[in-house]
Amino acid sequence: MSEGENGEPHPNLAREGAQLGSQLQPIFLPDETSMEFLQYGVRLYQAAMKGDWLTIDTIKRQSPPWICAKITKGGETALHIAAAAKHVDVVKKLVHSMSSDSLALTNKVGNTALCFAAVSGVVEIARVMVEKNVELPNIRGSQGMKPLYMAVLLGHRDMVWYLLDVTEDKLLTDQDRIGLLNSSINTDIFDVALHILDKNRNLAFLRDAKNETALHALAHKPLKPIAHQSSIWNVMMERLMSSIYQEKRVEPQLALQLTQNLWGEVIKLKEDISNLIGYPWRLLFVAAKLGKVEYLTTLIRSYPDLIWKVDENRRTIFHIAIMHRHEEIFQLIYEIGAIKDLIATFKDDHGNNMLHLAGKLAPPHRLNSVSGAALQMQREILWFKAVKKVVRPEYVEAENEDKKTPQTLFSEEHEELRAKGEQWMKKTAESCALVATLIATVVFSAAFQLTGGVNDKGSAVLLKSACFVVFSSSNAVSLFTSLASVLMFLSILTSRYAESDFHISLPLKLMMGLTLLFVSITTMIPAFTATFFITFIEGVKWLPIPIALISSVPVALFALQQCPLLLDIYRSTYKSHQFLFESSKTKLFDHSSQHDLIVNAAAMVSIRSIKIHPITSLTSNIPRHNSSHRPTPSQIVAPCASENNTPKFYSSNDLFSEADP
Repeated sequence: MSEGENGEPHPNLAREGAQLGSQLQPIFLPDETSMEFLQYGVRLYQAAMKGDWLTIDTIKRQSPPWICAKITKGGETALHIAAAAKHVDVVKKLVHSMSSDSLALTNKVGNTALCFAAVSGVVEIARVMVEKNVELPNIRGSQGMKPLYMAVLLGHRDMVWYLLDVTEDKLLTDQDRIGLLNSSINTDIFDVALHILDKNRNLAFLRDAKNETALHALAHKPLKPIAHQSSIWNVMMERLMSSIYQEKRVEPQLALQLTQNLWGEVIKLKEDISNLIGYPWRLLFVAAKLGKVEYLTTLIRSYPDLIWKVDENRRTIFHIAIMHRHEEIFQLIYEIGAIKDLIATFKDDHGNNMLHLAGKLAPPHRLNSVSGAALQMQREILWFKAVKKVVRPEYVEAENEDKKTPQTLFSEEHEELRAKGEQWMKKTAESCALVATLIATVVFSAAFQLTGGVNDKGSAVLLKSACFVVFSSSNAVSLFTSLASVLMFLSILTSRYAESDFHISLPLKLMMGLTLLFVSITTMIPAFTATFFITFIEGVKWLPIPIALISSVPVALFALQQCPLLLDIYRSTYKSHQFLFESSKTKLFDHSSQHDLIVNAAAMVSIRSIKIHPITSLTSNIPRHNSSHRPTPSQIVAPCASENNTPKFYSSNDLFSEADP
């Protein structure tokens, strides 16, 4: 067979002898150097991209084989291009002009036009193709992926639901199904994931090409970012965009339901739980790192033993929650009773207890959830104090392997943040003090320049006027509050800026200063407006009204700029303790799982009254590399005396800290 310069059949030979075979060979593949390709191929490509059916129809009548020709370097036909460009009308007319077998033509990597439609996400395009060739959804494309899988990868929910209905389930392998399940989780299509799991519950145990189960995929999903600014603004936006927010509220609920369904299947085979959570990476600790409290509570409620699991650094989920500053997970420690005291004694491989980890600087993305370095420093102090209430007193002064106490580590790690907080606080105080001083100067001078003049007795002529009363009272309040705010900001500037000052003292002074400044600005405006009403009392009486309206603009601007900061300071100073020192709203153990908690807690007697075997003899008969065989309390607690017949005590960290394989 004669061939062109690029090794492909010439157009004439292709038209005469090429037929659609079992491997979906092209009907017509032109030589791009030929005049015929320049005349038809280029025009057809441009028309398909633009959705120009008139040009396509003209080419079809002049040279019909070009409609099915591969006109790109990648081997795409006009149908591929029109589907990718989302031209529904052009696709409908092209499909009507082509045979059902022609719809199955593939490009060089094996993708049919339906694969392009799946990627585009336009369901109508896919429906037109499938109605003419029902086998299209079952034809695998690039890398063996079916159109359904491609739609899942790109998160096209409507397309996925349509292709699920038209793809033959019996032609899907287990690897196809687990791939679809995990990919739907990764792209937040949780309703599809629930549907796939309901059809085949065994998928809860299967692993995909990355050796991950669906629980791994869920654990690795990051949380949606939550705005920390004024909740009033968030409420307003939520009401304006109620439909979008409704969908966002449903997603976490579906994800939680999926977690419960998956874990409900896994819990039936308890011997596989340790292997599941420990390989290829520890889903329990990844979830703790990402702050997924609902995920963790779902797992722990039905399998409380997970509380004792430690990672490769011998840290529990509570240690990790402290490191990454996840309040909701840390709150769960208040719900485990006496077990809290035991877990609080755990030390990691570097000798750090919980308080040492609280002394480390929070990750940047967690620090930035609070505005301003000073408030970030305050939040870090609150965390340190919260964890300090949990650990035993002797651990407050305990040293790690670097011979550092928690307080020493906290001071070293937070020195730069403290300096930034000092600089931020001073700049804020200086700016606000300047504004307050200007206001005080203006309203003070206005008090001695009475509008309307004075009579022979030295009294104001308009003393009994309502406008004058408004002017006098507003001016006085503005003067006093501006002076008070100046004093507050001066006290901030002269502060010593010790670590403890960032806890209550400095934020409280800043909050009071901003509040007083806001009041002074707010009351200065009525005083200013009242003078216009007095001035024009005998003239153009309507003129003060628009002036009064315009004068409210500065107050509104100040409120928009400073109120979020003021609310942040208030929440951080007076509300943060609710997130750190109080029990979580997310209950770890309900009534149905209290029995498991009691069984664990009953064996944990006070450390001061426990007599324990030496660690060497104790651990010699305990598998160190399989946490599913964690020693029972009866294996651990036994009388043991030292040489002087006094009880020996060992850290519980040495007893319950076997790392998973």
